[in-house]
Amino acid sequence: MMKNIDVEIYLNQLISFFDKNPNDLMVLIGDTFKDLFYEKVREQCLKNLDSGDEISLTQQQIIDIVVSIKKEEVKQGKVFRLHNVFEQNKIGIFCLN
Repeated sequence: MMKNIDVEIYLNQLISFFDKNPNDLMVLIGDTFKDLFYEKVREQCLKNLDSGDEISLTQQQIIDIVVSIKKEEVKQGKVFRLHNVFEQNKIGIFCLN
């Protein structure tokens, strides 16, 4: 039970950081799925705890969480996707990059 308190402390510190620096969270995950991000962080912290690792997340674990959230955005249609980066018109070919 004491270890779960450590997870909550870690999570509260993370939330506090992003509350004070909202642009950092926006850069990391965008303007949606903030609650999902925190829930996935909590789940990963508990997995780390169960396996005897440090509670705090590694860089790779954070990347994995962000990738899973981005996949969720795509599933829900919240991401604009281009089908073709190059557009042909009467003047020529343009890159939409």
